[in-house]
Parts: sequence; structure tokens; C-alpha cells
Amino acid sequence: MRPEPPPSDPFELRPHRVHEAEGRGRRSFALFQALRHPGPLVWITPAHSPELPMLRGLPKGVGERLHLLRPSGETDLLWCVEEALRAVPVGLVIAEPEKPLSLTAGRRFQLAAEAGRTTGLLLIREGAGSNATETRWHCAPQASSSPDSTLHHWTLSKNKMGTSGFWTLNWNGASSAVDLVSEARQRHEPAETPR
Repeated sequence: MRPEPPPSDPFELRPHRVHEAEGRGRRSFALFQALRHPGPLVWITPAHSPELPMLRGLPKGVGERLHLLRPSGETDLLWCVEEALRAVPVGLVIAEPEKPLSLTAGRRFQLAAEAGRTTGLLLIREGAGSNATETRWHCAPQASSSPDSTLHHWTLSKNKMGTSGFWTLNWNGASSAVDLVSEARQRHEPAETPR
């Protein structure tokens, strides 16, 4: 079996796998990924959670495709995630489990994603991920001087198929386009012209 070539886009989630995002900016990362995945979107959050994706605050085109599921307990939430991942026409499943995921649950999600040919993104609490996950991202917002966008610092801390890395990017939340921001003193100057 040949290894897959590394993606040219550092933020591309490997299809038919389950990924994780943690940190204060994990929901922004989820919305960014929702813009990038065509087809129906399923967002699963506990019934008692006070934070819900609101239609007016979503990027254009996401609200029309969004299906919000609110199971009453953690067992029902895990069941919903597995069944949504097995549903063939779903483009992306986003879920917010409250408890740490076991290796067994993580492996079941991976098998369900492969069977349904669906991509999953679990928005986990710090340190509550599963070893079975394909990638794990740490997402944090950063202060920005621009009034119409937010700087984000996204770190790929676990990657089964490649290397890890970190990026600071400028994303306004309206489209899937981003501007990567150079780290201080890391800007590449143009080459000097020969005389």
C-alpha cells in the first residue's frame, strides 16, 4: 500500500477519518471546516449546553446545510456521533462530547467514518481526546488590530500521517479563505537583483 502524499493545504482534514480540536478557538476551527466541506453538516451538542450555533452568526451557506442534534446524555451523544458518521450523504459531523473519549469509542468513530465515507470533527476539552484520532488541533484566538477579522493560532499537535506544525492566520469568518501571517522576524524578503 502506497502512502498518501501530504496535503498541500495544511488545514485540510483527511477524509473519512475523525479529527479533534481543543482550545478556546475550537468552534471557530469547526466553522472554518464547515465552510470547506460540501454537503449536509451535522452538529451534535448536549441538550443542556447553553452554547449553540446561531444561524445569524454562521458564515454564509452553513446555516442552510446545518442539522443540529441535542441528545440528552453522553451515551446518546456517542451513539448520535457514530450513526451520523455512518450516514453516507453527510459531509461533516461536528460533535462536542463532555467526557474524555476512550480508545474504544475513538476506534468505533474511525470505523463509522470509513463506512459512511464521512469526516468527523470532535470539539474536545483539553486533554480529553482519544488515541485513535487522526489529527488533533489546538486552536486559540489572538488579538488583532483589524476590526473586521480575528487572528487565530492553530497548532497541529498530533498527526498520524505526517508532521505537526503551527500557524497564525487571519480569518474573517465569512469564507474559507485565510491569510497566513508570518511570525515575527520570519518574513522572507525578496531576493536581491543581480547587478
